[in-house]
Amino acid sequence: MTRLRSALWLPLFDELADPTAVARLAAEAEEAGWHGVFVWDHLRWRAPVQQVADPWITLAAIATATECLRFGPMVTPLARRRPAKVARETATLDRLGGGRLTLGVGLGSDRFACELSATGEELDDRQRGRLLDESLEILTAAWSGRPVHHHSRHYTVDGISFLPRPVQRPGVPVWVAGLPGNVRPLRRAARHEGFVPVNLEHPDQLTDIVTTVTELRRPDTTPYDIAVPLPPGADPAPYAKAGATWWLAEFAPETVTLDQVRGVLRDGPADIGIDMERTR
Repeated sequence: MTRLRSALWLPLFDELADPTAVARLAAEAEEAGWHGVFVWDHLRWRAPVQQVADPWITLAAIATATECLRFGPMVTPLARRRPAKVARETATLDRLGGGRLTLGVGLGSDRFACELSATGEELDDRQRGRLLDESLEILTAAWSGRPVHHHSRHYTVDGISFLPRPVQRPGVPVWVAGLPGNVRPLRRAARHEGFVPVNLEHPDQLTDIVTTVTELRRPDTTPYDIAVPLPPGADPAPYAKAGATWWLAEFAPETVTLDQVRGVLRDGPADIGIDMERTR
């Protein structure tokens, strides 16, 4: 038996668009016993949000302001990024934090702020899925430290060794996001280290997800993370019973404030035991 881990999940908007302020929040969260701070990755958001911070610069600030808690983008839409650049960024950030980076990935969406269409990115979900899978292949190869040879219509990496490697071996843990009921993200997630179910409505949905991922991962019995976003005040216990290993305290992006986050972090993390056999 171990404990459910708890993290703040922060949209870097308006009052939280200041990396120095977010780094201070992370330091306070660590002092209060939280296990992680994860940040949204967006270029813009719908009104009334006006200010947006870069997640990677903010994560570097978090890495230097803390010593123990995990951090990372949750989630980054890899299809709009160059995987070779992400390979360098993730290895450097993991070393900066002493091996504490978790990389959350997903398809991204044009739904909330039209940020994909406004910047000329790929809008077709299936095509972004292919780009995501290909990017993950490149990242996995890059983190090995061996020369990467990848040639496709989308990406070319011709014999580059990405050194130094991340602190974590064999590489940075990857958590894949997806909607309940969609099998494709679960298949993708089963090849990596965790899953982030988006828009869960009931713990029973999580039970089905855990069952499917467990079957897809057989015979692998290594620990696996299921990170469930829930608003402060919600009871994470039924989700922990269903198989969650992390609770991500989520905040409304249009109204989040520094004082609101500080109030939640001072309440402290969840104190719930979980059966790790359900996450293997």
